[in-house]
Amino acid sequence: MRLARVLEPGPGALRSWYRINRVLVWISAIVGINQLGFGSIVPVVPLYAQAYGVSEALIGLAIAVYGLARFTSSAPAGWIADRAGRRWSLFAGGLATVLGNILCALAPSYPIFLVGRFVAGSGASMVLTSGQIVLADITEPATRGRTMAIYQAVFLFAVGFGPIPGGFLAQYGGLSAPFWVYGFVGAIVAVLALWRLPETRPAGAREPAQGNEFVFRRQLVSVLRHRPLVLIGLVTFGNFFARTGALFTLVPLRAEREIGLSPSQIGFGLAAVSVVSLVMAYPAGVLLDTFGRKVVIAPATLFSGLGLVGFAFASSYPWFLLACVTWALASGIGGGAPAAYAADVSPPGMTAAAMSAYRMLSELGYVVGPTVLGLAAETIGIRATLVATAVLIVGLGGLFWLAAPETWPGRRMVSDRDADGASANSR
Repeated sequence: MRLARVLEPGPGALRSWYRINRVLVWISAIVGINQLGFGSIVPVVPLYAQAYGVSEALIGLAIAVYGLARFTSSAPAGWIADRAGRRWSLFAGGLATVLGNILCALAPSYPIFLVGRFVAGSGASMVLTSGQIVLADITEPATRGRTMAIYQAVFLFAVGFGPIPGGFLAQYGGLSAPFWVYGFVGAIVAVLALWRLPETRPAGAREPAQGNEFVFRRQLVSVLRHRPLVLIGLVTFGNFFARTGALFTLVPLRAEREIGLSPSQIGFGLAAVSVVSLVMAYPAGVLLDTFGRKVVIAPATLFSGLGLVGFAFASSYPWFLLACVTWALASGIGGGAPAAYAADVSPPGMTAAAMSAYRMLSELGYVVGPTVLGLAAETIGIRATLVATAVLIVGLGGLFWLAAPETWPGRRMVSDRDADGASANSR
């Protein structure tokens, strides 16, 4: 797919742009709406769980079970996307989102609430995994970075903006209100998936090869042995591991206990992460398409490590904000890059399996990050844990740089190579 530019203003040019980029427009809308709902419940989940009178550990479980659901549902999402079609996988994710959030809103006890969180997490996973499969279907290497960047920008805006209406809904409508709204949002996603989104599944994937019901399972095992995909999956695992375990858990604790920051100061710093990441998303996509994937992905892991070290040693609010900006630069520069690389290395005919495997490796970091880093902080302290996490992320980035092949040399390299070929042919 080529990203068309509207060179001349006017309705005709806009219609032409929409016709060319229709799939990107609707998949961005679907994922954006879904993640806007997710963002709206972020500030409410701990308070809602606390209302059941459970311990802090069980409050944390209400967050962790969502990540577990996303991990376990990535492969089924890919299987449905391959067998029934991308639209039906998105539709199923929307329905699961509706059911899960209604269960949360009506849950009479904590165990029922936990079940609702798992079902809602499964729905979110199906939407996100299917969305990335669709993008892999419609893009070509020359424009994939920018396409993924647009998707990433929509994602970041929705997740970052969602807590604002979510907070107002909880304040004026009660703690269950954001869950009802997220359920309604899930219904919109389901309808849009079938009504507006064209099917992007390749024609050859419409029937299981040789009638074998276990084709997708074999493909999944095959791609999990594909070194480039595993390497980029490890990079994203590290990002998710650090984001949920360090940025969302340990960083606020250290900022309050050791730096003496107020909740509003911490919230402003973390909100700045979303804003800077959003601003950097599309320029990062241009870098990906111009210079290649590795030259963007590996340095982004270095900035992530520097951000974590900054959080570990920040002694005042300005230093805390500097660490936030450093982490945000890493998130903005490297946000859409791993998904573009994963799509690049997807074997022919195995796009759904490859993107599902990539999401599984990523979501594993979401699951284990809070628990592992929480235990580490209790043992060696928050500062040492943050530094160790920084070393892990930079190490995974270094491993990727050394062992992973470049999948797209960049437009400049391609242009130079074409120019050299034309020059040689003219001699």
